[in-house]
Amino acid sequence: MDTRTAAIFSFSNEFGSSPDLIVRAPGRVNLIGEHTDYNDGFVLPMAIDRAVWIALRPRPDRRVRVHALEMRETVEFRLDDLQKGSGWAEYLKGVAWALQEEGLHLQGWEGILSGDVPRGAGLSSSAAVEVAAARAFYALSGLDWEAGRAARLAQKAENQWVGVNCGIMDQMVSAAAVEGHALFLDCRTLDYEHVPLPAGLAVVVLDTSTRRGLVDSAYNERRAQCEAAARHFGVKALRDVSMDRLEVDGQHLPPVVLRRARHIVSENERVLQAVQAMRAGDAIQLGKLFNASHASLRDDFEVTNEALNWMVEIAQSQPGCYGARMTGAGFGGCAVALVDEKSSGEFASAVGAAYKARSGLDAAVYVCKPSAGGSVEQIAG
Repeated sequence: MDTRTAAIFSFSNEFGSSPDLIVRAPGRVNLIGEHTDYNDGFVLPMAIDRAVWIALRPRPDRRVRVHALEMRETVEFRLDDLQKGSGWAEYLKGVAWALQEEGLHLQGWEGILSGDVPRGAGLSSSAAVEVAAARAFYALSGLDWEAGRAARLAQKAENQWVGVNCGIMDQMVSAAAVEGHALFLDCRTLDYEHVPLPAGLAVVVLDTSTRRGLVDSAYNERRAQCEAAARHFGVKALRDVSMDRLEVDGQHLPPVVLRRARHIVSENERVLQAVQAMRAGDAIQLGKLFNASHASLRDDFEVTNEALNWMVEIAQSQPGCYGARMTGAGFGGCAVALVDEKSSGEFASAVGAAYKARSGLDAAVYVCKPSAGGSVEQIAG
């Protein structure tokens, strides 16, 4: 039973009737543009065909009651008395808080939450929960859906309620994606365009089964190094530095800071080149950009680990693979590969077996299609 069906079936069992609505919000994989978001740069994520679903109906009071199938846990809270706690419910409460801070009047509801976005793999299960919650509140409260505004409020929920200092990318692609396309996002202006994935390609997410350790301190260190480089160049962010200027004026930077800056500047260029390659249907060039991105993340930004490097090397060596790179914050989690669609099944099996032989770990492999962003569907009546 798929997660959509499970949510509707469980709602009927729990409440004795069909839900009024079901909302959906996808997870995402970032195709290219890593660590560029907090440098006011460019990113190119894609919503995947794994999502969070909430089957729901309105309540007459201002309470929200949700049962999460996979967590086997029910939470309830009052919209007029939001209190911080811990666990997955904070994403729902945070969205309610952010929407009400914006002056929006919300309707209470009850529902069943189910999802198949892997948790902890860097595929943004948290953003999917936030955008699904926003979709639910918007739909039941009679609000017009504005993807960009909803994404910013979902980000505010994660930043200020949950306490995770994420950028806007995850919520924006979950809210605003279009089926068959990636989302080219300018993290400074929040302008975005939909860019079609070339025909005949599959995007394969390769979970190393290793999880990020000590990532907060390493992330903060790299962020500080990028900010130091921007100060050296007298600009707001490394987005404003060209590769030519970096090569001429960057020699007085400490070597490690120069390497960090070189990754950001070159990665922004690779995102722009990737958009051109996708529009031209050039899978070979796109694959080369994936490979170059991984090398830069490994050597200049130093955010890979042994498992990620193994996974990428194995993927790159397979027939039908155009390119592969780590994706996400790094230090564990997932790689992403661009693969000929006809070869995707054999590719997934071969990579899983070779990675197991080399690492001793089982890889989770997801062949993904670019999906649409958050949606709402009427069920009852």
